[in-house]
Amino acid sequence: MAACLGFLGYHCLLVVSLSLVIVLVHGDIHSYNTGHEVVKENEVSSCDFFQGSWVLDNSFNPLYDSSSCPFIGGGFDCQKNGRPDKDYLKYRWQPNGCDLPRFNGNDFLEKYKGKKILFVGDSLSNNMWRSLICMLDAAVPNSNYTFGARGLLSTFSLPDFEVSVNWLKNGFLIDMAYEKIGKVLKLDSISTGNRWLGVDVLIFNSYHWWTHSGRLQTWDYFQFGNKTVKEMDHMEAYKIAMTTWANWVDKNIDPSKTSVFFQGVAAVHLDAKEWNDPNHKDCTEQTEPVKGSTYPGPGVPGEAILKSVLSNMAKPAYLLDITLLTQLRKDGHPSIYAGGGPRFTDCSHWCLAGVPDTWNQLLYAALLQK
Repeated sequence: MAACLGFLGYHCLLVVSLSLVIVLVHGDIHSYNTGHEVVKENEVSSCDFFQGSWVLDNSFNPLYDSSSCPFIGGGFDCQKNGRPDKDYLKYRWQPNGCDLPRFNGNDFLEKYKGKKILFVGDSLSNNMWRSLICMLDAAVPNSNYTFGARGLLSTFSLPDFEVSVNWLKNGFLIDMAYEKIGKVLKLDSISTGNRWLGVDVLIFNSYHWWTHSGRLQTWDYFQFGNKTVKEMDHMEAYKIAMTTWANWVDKNIDPSKTSVFFQGVAAVHLDAKEWNDPNHKDCTEQTEPVKGSTYPGPGVPGEAILKSVLSNMAKPAYLLDITLLTQLRKDGHPSIYAGGGPRFTDCSHWCLAGVPDTWNQLLYAALLQK
Protein backbone atom coordinates (compact mmCIF):
# COMPACT_ATOMS: atom_id res chain seq x y z
CA MET A 1 0.00 0.00 0.00
CA ALA A 2 1.30 3.43 -0.89
CA ALA A 3 1.57 5.52 2.23
CA CYS A 4 2.65 8.75 3.84
CA LEU A 5 3.61 7.23 7.18
CA GLY A 6 4.16 9.74 9.96
CA PHE A 7 4.90 9.47 13.66
CA LEU A 8 3.49 6.30 15.20
CA GLY A 9 1.81 7.34 18.44
CA TYR A 10 2.31 5.81 21.83
CA HIS A 11 1.06 2.32 22.56
CA CYS A 12 -0.90 3.09 24.70
CA LEU A 13 -6.97 -12.50 5.42
CA LEU A 14 -7.75 -10.12 3.27
CA VAL A 15 -11.19 -9.11 4.42
CA VAL A 16 -14.00 -10.86 2.64
CA SER A 17 -16.16 -7.80 2.85
CA LEU A 18 -18.60 -7.44 0.01
CA SER A 19 -20.02 -3.97 -0.47
CA LEU A 20 -23.58 -3.29 0.48
CA VAL A 21 -24.67 -5.25 -2.54
CA ILE A 22 -28.37 -4.59 -2.65
CA VAL A 23 -31.22 -3.32 -0.59
CA LEU A 24 -34.25 -5.58 -0.88
CA VAL A 25 -37.35 -3.68 0.05
CA HIS A 26 -40.35 -5.54 1.44
CA GLY A 27 -42.49 -2.85 2.98
CA ASP A 28 -40.20 -1.25 5.56
CA ILE A 29 -37.83 -4.22 5.87
CA HIS A 30 -34.40 -3.94 4.24
CA SER A 31 -31.84 -6.74 3.93
CA TYR A 32 -28.09 -6.09 3.96
CA ASN A 33 -25.39 -8.44 2.75
CA THR A 34 -22.57 -7.70 5.17
CA GLY A 35 -20.16 -10.28 3.80
CA HIS A 36 -20.89 -12.78 6.59
CA GLU A 37 -24.63 -13.08 6.76
CA VAL A 38 -27.73 -11.29 5.56
CA VAL A 39 -28.99 -8.95 8.26
CA LYS A 40 -32.46 -7.46 8.13
CA GLU A 41 -32.73 -3.79 9.01
CA ASN A 42 -35.63 -4.36 11.38
CA GLU A 43 -33.55 -7.05 13.13
CA VAL A 44 -30.67 -4.59 13.51
CA SER A 45 -33.06 -2.00 14.92
CA SER A 46 -34.68 -4.30 17.47
CA CYS A 47 -31.70 -6.37 18.62
CA ASP A 48 -29.90 -5.83 21.93
CA PHE A 49 -26.36 -6.43 20.75
CA PHE A 50 -24.85 -5.99 24.20
CA GLN A 51 -26.29 -9.07 25.90
CA GLY A 52 -24.75 -12.33 24.77
CA SER A 53 -21.76 -14.62 25.04
CA TRP A 54 -18.48 -15.41 23.32
CA VAL A 55 -18.54 -18.40 20.98
CA LEU A 56 -15.46 -20.24 19.75
CA ASP A 57 -15.79 -20.28 15.95
CA ASN A 58 -12.89 -21.81 14.02
CA SER A 59 -14.31 -20.40 10.78
CA PHE A 60 -14.12 -16.88 12.23
CA ASN A 61 -11.14 -14.85 11.10
CA PRO A 62 -10.04 -11.42 12.34
CA LEU A 63 -10.81 -8.52 10.02
CA TYR A 64 -7.09 -7.83 9.67
CA ASP A 65 -3.76 -9.50 10.34
CA SER A 66 -1.80 -7.75 13.07
CA SER A 67 1.45 -8.43 11.21
CA SER A 68 0.26 -6.42 8.21
CA CYS A 69 -1.32 -3.46 10.01
CA PRO A 70 1.27 -0.71 10.61
CA PHE A 71 -0.91 1.24 13.05
CA ILE A 72 -1.25 -1.11 16.03
CA GLY A 73 1.49 0.26 18.27
CA GLY A 74 3.81 -1.82 20.41
CA GLY A 75 1.67 -2.21 23.51
CA PHE A 76 -1.30 -3.77 21.69
CA ASP A 77 0.59 -6.08 19.30
CA CYS A 78 0.46 -9.24 21.39
CA GLN A 79 1.51 -11.61 18.63
CA LYS A 80 4.58 -9.54 17.80
CA ASN A 81 5.40 -9.39 21.51
CA GLY A 82 5.46 -13.18 21.74
CA ARG A 83 1.99 -14.30 22.81
CA PRO A 84 2.03 -18.03 21.99
CA ASP A 85 -1.72 -18.80 21.80
CA LYS A 86 -4.14 -17.70 19.08
CA ASP A 87 -7.53 -19.04 20.16
CA TYR A 88 -8.40 -15.60 21.55
CA LEU A 89 -8.66 -14.49 17.90
CA LYS A 90 -11.32 -17.12 17.18
CA TYR A 91 -14.01 -16.00 19.60
CA ARG A 92 -17.04 -14.29 18.10
CA TRP A 93 -19.52 -12.19 20.06
CA GLN A 94 -22.96 -13.76 19.78
CA PRO A 95 -25.85 -11.59 21.01
CA ASN A 96 -28.81 -13.38 22.55
CA GLY A 97 -31.49 -13.94 19.94
CA CYS A 98 -29.91 -12.24 16.92
CA ASP A 99 -26.65 -11.87 14.98
CA LEU A 100 -24.17 -9.02 15.02
CA PRO A 101 -23.52 -7.75 11.47
CA ARG A 102 -19.96 -8.46 10.40
CA PHE A 103 -18.04 -5.28 9.76
CA ASN A 104 -17.91 -4.34 6.07
CA GLY A 105 -15.13 -1.83 5.52
CA ASN A 106 -16.10 -1.01 1.94
CA ASP A 107 -19.67 -0.31 2.94
CA PHE A 108 -18.48 1.80 5.89
CA LEU A 109 -16.26 3.91 3.63
CA GLU A 110 -18.97 4.38 1.02
CA LYS A 111 -21.47 5.49 3.66
CA TYR A 112 -19.00 7.89 5.26
CA LYS A 113 -17.31 9.19 2.15
CA GLY A 114 -16.34 12.81 2.74
CA LYS A 115 -16.98 12.51 6.48
CA LYS A 116 -14.94 13.17 9.60
CA ILE A 117 -14.88 10.74 12.52
CA LEU A 118 -13.28 11.68 15.84
CA PHE A 119 -12.50 9.54 18.88
CA VAL A 120 -12.02 11.53 22.10
CA GLY A 121 -10.78 9.77 25.20
CA ASP A 122 -8.06 7.85 26.98
CA SER A 123 -5.81 4.96 25.92
CA LEU A 124 -8.83 2.64 25.59
CA SER A 125 -10.22 5.10 23.08
CA ASN A 126 -6.83 4.79 21.37
CA ASN A 127 -7.24 0.99 21.49
CA MET A 128 -10.56 1.25 19.64
CA TRP A 129 -9.29 3.87 17.18
CA ARG A 130 -6.29 1.76 16.15
CA SER A 131 -8.58 -1.25 15.72
CA LEU A 132 -10.88 0.68 13.39
CA ILE A 133 -8.13 2.09 11.19
CA CYS A 134 -6.62 -1.41 10.86
CA MET A 135 -10.05 -2.69 9.81
CA LEU A 136 -10.46 0.06 7.22
CA ASP A 137 -6.92 -0.32 5.92
CA ALA A 138 -7.48 -4.06 5.40
CA ALA A 139 -10.73 -3.39 3.52
CA VAL A 140 -9.00 -1.20 0.91
CA PRO A 141 -5.38 -2.43 0.84
CA ASN A 142 -4.52 -0.61 -2.38
CA SER A 143 -5.67 2.83 -1.23
CA ASN A 144 -3.34 5.62 -0.17
CA TYR A 145 -3.48 6.74 3.44
CA THR A 146 -1.98 9.35 5.70
CA PHE A 147 -1.10 8.68 9.32
CA GLY A 148 0.54 10.90 11.90
CA ALA A 149 0.35 12.76 15.19
CA ARG A 150 0.81 16.27 16.51
CA GLY A 151 0.42 17.00 20.18
CA LEU A 152 -2.65 15.23 21.53
CA LEU A 153 -4.18 14.60 18.08
CA SER A 154 -3.44 11.44 16.09
CA THR A 155 -4.72 11.35 12.52
CA PHE A 156 -5.60 8.82 9.84
CA SER A 157 -7.19 9.51 6.50
CA LEU A 158 -8.03 7.73 3.26
CA PRO A 159 -7.89 10.46 0.58
CA ASP A 160 -9.55 8.24 -2.05
CA PHE A 161 -12.67 8.25 0.14
CA GLU A 162 -12.15 11.69 1.70
CA VAL A 163 -12.59 10.01 5.10
CA SER A 164 -10.68 10.99 8.22
CA VAL A 165 -10.66 8.93 11.43
CA ASN A 166 -8.79 10.74 14.20
CA TRP A 167 -8.12 10.30 17.92
CA LEU A 168 -7.83 13.17 20.39
CA LYS A 169 -6.27 12.18 23.70
CA ASN A 170 -8.41 13.48 26.56
CA GLY A 171 -8.93 11.05 29.41
CA PHE A 172 -11.17 13.22 31.60
CA LEU A 173 -13.19 15.18 28.98
CA ILE A 174 -13.39 18.06 31.46
CA ASP A 175 -10.58 20.57 32.14
CA MET A 176 -7.40 19.93 34.06
CA ALA A 177 -5.59 23.17 34.92
CA TYR A 178 -2.00 23.63 36.05
CA GLU A 179 -2.15 26.09 38.96
CA LYS A 180 0.18 27.13 41.79
CA ILE A 181 -1.25 24.49 44.10
CA GLY A 182 -0.80 21.76 41.47
CA LYS A 183 -2.91 20.02 38.84
CA VAL A 184 -6.59 20.77 39.35
CA LEU A 185 -9.48 18.80 37.82
CA LYS A 186 -12.25 21.32 37.12
CA LEU A 187 -15.29 19.08 37.25
CA ASP A 188 -17.74 21.69 35.94
CA SER A 189 -15.61 23.18 33.17
CA ILE A 190 -14.95 22.30 29.50
CA SER A 191 -12.87 24.90 27.67
CA THR A 192 -11.51 22.74 24.82
CA GLY A 193 -14.78 21.50 23.37
CA ASN A 194 -14.24 23.55 20.23
CA ARG A 195 -11.86 20.78 19.14
CA TRP A 196 -14.84 18.40 19.07
CA LEU A 197 -16.88 20.51 16.67
CA GLY A 198 -17.19 20.21 12.90
CA VAL A 199 -17.14 16.41 12.65
CA ASP A 200 -19.78 13.93 11.55
CA VAL A 201 -19.27 11.18 14.14
CA LEU A 202 -17.99 11.63 17.72
CA ILE A 203 -17.03 8.64 19.89
CA PHE A 204 -16.26 9.71 23.46
CA ASN A 205 -14.68 7.70 26.25
CA SER A 206 -13.78 8.41 29.86
CA TYR A 207 -13.54 6.21 32.91
CA HIS A 208 -10.25 4.49 33.72
CA TRP A 209 -8.31 7.60 34.65
CA TRP A 210 -10.95 8.32 37.31
CA THR A 211 -10.16 5.06 39.10
CA HIS A 212 -6.48 5.88 39.57
CA SER A 213 -5.01 6.66 42.98
CA GLY A 214 -1.59 6.94 44.56
CA ARG A 215 1.29 7.19 42.10
CA LEU A 216 -1.04 6.50 39.15
CA GLN A 217 -3.22 9.52 39.92
CA THR A 218 -2.51 12.36 37.49
CA TRP A 219 -4.13 15.23 39.40
CA ASP A 220 -3.71 16.92 42.79
CA TYR A 221 -7.07 18.61 43.49
CA PHE A 222 -10.73 18.54 42.50
CA GLN A 223 -12.59 21.78 41.89
CA PHE A 224 -16.32 22.33 41.38
CA GLY A 225 -18.12 25.60 41.87
CA ASN A 226 -16.17 27.61 44.44
CA LYS A 227 -14.86 24.52 46.23
CA THR A 228 -11.36 23.07 45.82
CA VAL A 229 -10.68 19.83 47.66
CA LYS A 230 -7.71 17.51 47.90
CA GLU A 231 -9.81 14.38 47.87
CA MET A 232 -13.37 13.24 47.25
CA ASP A 233 -15.07 10.05 46.16
CA HIS A 234 -13.73 9.40 42.67
CA MET A 235 -17.02 8.04 41.37
CA GLU A 236 -18.87 11.11 42.63
CA ALA A 237 -16.30 13.24 40.79
CA TYR A 238 -16.83 11.09 37.68
CA LYS A 239 -20.58 11.64 37.86
CA ILE A 240 -20.17 15.43 38.11
CA ALA A 241 -17.70 15.47 35.23
CA MET A 242 -19.83 13.28 32.95
CA THR A 243 -22.84 15.49 33.70
CA THR A 244 -20.75 18.50 32.66
CA TRP A 245 -19.82 16.68 29.45
CA ALA A 246 -23.46 15.69 28.79
CA ASN A 247 -24.61 19.28 29.25
CA TRP A 248 -21.92 20.44 26.82
CA VAL A 249 -23.14 17.95 24.20
CA ASP A 250 -26.77 19.00 24.68
CA LYS A 251 -25.82 22.64 24.24
CA ASN A 252 -23.33 22.42 21.39
CA ILE A 253 -24.05 19.37 19.22
CA ASP A 254 -26.78 19.22 16.58
CA PRO A 255 -27.74 15.52 16.34
CA SER A 256 -29.03 16.00 12.79
CA LYS A 257 -25.45 16.82 11.76
CA THR A 258 -23.29 14.86 14.22
CA SER A 259 -23.83 11.36 15.61
CA VAL A 260 -22.58 11.06 19.20
CA PHE A 261 -21.48 7.77 20.76
CA PHE A 262 -20.01 6.89 24.14
CA GLN A 263 -17.59 3.98 24.13
CA GLY A 264 -18.75 2.65 27.48
CA VAL A 265 -16.81 1.19 30.39
CA ALA A 266 -14.37 -1.62 29.61
CA ALA A 267 -13.60 -4.14 32.33
CA VAL A 268 -10.17 -4.84 33.80
CA HIS A 269 -9.05 -8.25 35.06
CA LEU A 270 -6.70 -7.63 37.95
CA ASP A 271 -8.01 -10.29 40.34
CA ALA A 272 -8.49 -13.88 39.21
CA LYS A 273 -10.66 -14.55 42.27
CA GLU A 274 -13.43 -12.70 40.42
CA TRP A 275 -13.79 -15.61 38.00
CA ASN A 276 -13.01 -18.25 40.63
CA ASP A 277 -9.50 -19.08 39.45
CA PRO A 278 -7.28 -19.94 42.44
CA ASN A 279 -4.27 -20.71 40.25
CA HIS A 280 -3.66 -17.26 38.83
CA LYS A 281 -3.28 -13.73 40.14
CA ASP A 282 -4.75 -11.75 37.23
CA CYS A 283 -5.22 -11.97 33.44
CA THR A 284 -1.83 -13.65 32.92
CA GLU A 285 -2.01 -17.02 31.13
CA GLN A 286 -5.76 -16.69 30.49
CA THR A 287 -6.56 -18.35 27.15
CA GLU A 288 -10.36 -18.47 27.04
CA PRO A 289 -13.30 -16.25 28.02
CA VAL A 290 -15.65 -16.72 30.93
CA LYS A 291 -18.33 -19.09 29.68
CA GLY A 292 -21.95 -18.00 29.42
CA SER A 293 -23.61 -14.60 29.57
CA THR A 294 -22.97 -13.67 33.20
CA TYR A 295 -19.78 -12.45 34.85
CA PRO A 296 -19.33 -14.00 38.31
CA GLY A 297 -17.37 -11.06 39.73
CA PRO A 298 -18.48 -7.62 40.92
CA GLY A 299 -19.95 -4.96 38.67
CA VAL A 300 -18.11 -1.88 37.44
CA PRO A 301 -19.21 1.22 39.44
CA GLY A 302 -18.84 3.58 36.50
CA GLU A 303 -21.29 1.62 34.36
CA ALA A 304 -24.39 2.61 36.34
CA ILE A 305 -23.19 6.21 36.67
CA LEU A 306 -22.63 6.56 32.94
CA LYS A 307 -26.00 5.04 32.05
CA SER A 308 -27.75 7.39 34.48
CA VAL A 309 -26.04 10.46 33.01
CA LEU A 310 -26.79 9.43 29.42
CA SER A 311 -30.44 8.74 30.24
CA ASN A 312 -30.88 12.32 31.44
CA MET A 313 -29.48 13.95 28.30
CA ALA A 314 -31.83 16.00 26.14
CA LYS A 315 -29.97 14.65 23.10
CA PRO A 316 -28.87 11.21 24.29
CA ALA A 317 -25.57 9.81 23.08
CA TYR A 318 -25.64 6.20 21.88
CA LEU A 319 -23.96 3.98 24.47
CA LEU A 320 -21.72 1.27 23.09
CA ASP A 321 -22.34 -0.83 26.17
CA ILE A 322 -19.19 -2.94 26.16
CA THR A 323 -19.03 -3.71 29.88
CA LEU A 324 -20.43 -7.26 29.87
CA LEU A 325 -18.64 -8.40 26.74
CA THR A 326 -15.32 -7.15 28.13
CA GLN A 327 -15.96 -8.62 31.60
CA LEU A 328 -16.21 -12.03 29.95
CA ARG A 329 -12.91 -11.63 28.04
CA LYS A 330 -10.31 -12.20 30.73
CA ASP A 331 -8.17 -13.69 27.93
CA GLY A 332 -8.17 -10.62 25.70
CA HIS A 333 -5.52 -8.47 27.41
CA PRO A 334 -1.86 -8.12 26.49
CA SER A 335 -0.91 -9.34 29.99
CA ILE A 336 2.87 -9.95 29.84
CA TYR A 337 2.88 -9.46 26.05
CA ALA A 338 2.59 -5.68 26.12
CA GLY A 339 6.22 -5.17 25.15
CA GLY A 340 7.48 -4.20 28.59
CA GLY A 341 8.92 -7.57 29.51
CA PRO A 342 7.56 -10.29 31.80
CA ARG A 343 7.55 -8.03 34.87
CA PHE A 344 5.05 -5.66 33.26
CA THR A 345 1.49 -6.96 33.09
CA ASP A 346 -1.31 -5.13 31.29
CA CYS A 347 -4.78 -6.35 32.23
CA SER A 348 -6.54 -3.11 31.21
CA HIS A 349 -5.89 -2.70 27.49
CA TRP A 350 -6.64 -5.21 24.74
CA CYS A 351 -4.69 -7.15 22.14
CA LEU A 352 -5.05 -6.15 18.50
CA ALA A 353 -6.43 -7.93 16.63
CA GLY A 354 -8.91 -8.80 19.34
CA VAL A 355 -11.79 -7.58 21.49
CA PRO A 356 -11.81 -3.91 20.30
CA ASP A 357 -12.64 -5.16 16.80
CA THR A 358 -16.01 -6.22 18.24
CA TRP A 359 -16.48 -2.70 19.67
CA ASN A 360 -16.15 -1.41 16.12
CA GLN A 361 -18.58 -4.03 14.84
CA LEU A 362 -21.03 -2.66 17.40
CA LEU A 363 -20.33 0.85 16.15
CA TYR A 364 -20.96 -0.33 12.59
CA ALA A 365 -24.23 -1.98 13.62
CA ALA A 366 -25.32 1.26 15.34
CA LEU A 367 -24.51 3.22 12.19
CA LEU A 368 -26.60 0.76 10.16
CA GLN A 369 -29.47 1.54 12.51
CA LYS A 370 -29.10 5.21 11.63
